[in-house]
Amino acid sequence: MFTPLGTAILQFAPVLDRDANLERLAAEVEVAVSRGARLVVAPEYSSAFEKEPGEWMREVAEPLDGPFVRGLTEIAERTGVTIVAGFLECASDASASSSEDADEDAKPWNSLVAVGPQGVVAHSRKTHLYDAFGTGESEWLAPGAADAAPAVFEVEGMRFGLQTCYDLRFPEVSRRLIDAGAHALVVPAEWVRGPLKEHHWSTLLRARAIENIAYVIGADQSPPVAVGRSAIVDPRGIDIAAIGSAEGIAIAWLDAGTVTAARTENPALGLRKYGVSVLD
Repeated sequence: MFTPLGTAILQFAPVLDRDANLERLAAEVEVAVSRGARLVVAPEYSSAFEKEPGEWMREVAEPLDGPFVRGLTEIAERTGVTIVAGFLECASDASASSSEDADEDAKPWNSLVAVGPQGVVAHSRKTHLYDAFGTGESEWLAPGAADAAPAVFEVEGMRFGLQTCYDLRFPEVSRRLIDAGAHALVVPAEWVRGPLKEHHWSTLLRARAIENIAYVIGADQSPPVAVGRSAIVDPRGIDIAAIGSAEGIAIAWLDAGTVTAARTENPALGLRKYGVSVLD
């Protein structure tokens, strides 16, 4: 018997100042915890952000053991919860001597990290960079390896899988996480505004929930650059927590039993005839 897990989404617009963003995260995590959250999900680029991609991405990038992740871990230690947030990652000093990372011009990764009171519990790099709708993210960033192991972690008996923003448009990313045992998909985003883009975001969150019979946790940045509309969707495609365009916090209670019941009612995952493979 699982106890429902309080899960919070944070919707805000990060700035270029890492310390200011950490201060903001600390305050909002405290509020979320006071409302019952045990897992808190923040947007993509929570460590630092500017409207246009550019050289700032390389300048603010830091390793997985750098000050942003250390700051998140301190917040997790203090509050006793697990936190997911996006940051720009560069190679660590220890790995920089490898031929792949030795180039001074090596591009950073757009990464997610999940940290608990004991430190990092999962880490992923955005696989599909946002080269669409007039934006060229790959000019400044390197993609994560498509064949990397699915990034999954557990909190109090529930299993969560990590993916980033534009990855949501590629259903294979979600399905690999489901095949790795995820009950819920965690999707930090900076879903850029544009014609019908808010409808794409909301529709895809529900679609990934329905087709995978899983919770989907979408934490977007707030406008003016992103669309907002962060939401937690249940395994039947119903929004159980949502935020409009304003900054804010929303909380829902997730239950692995609800996933099991929905998958028993609709055994589509067991009936499928096709798997997921990595393209050459």
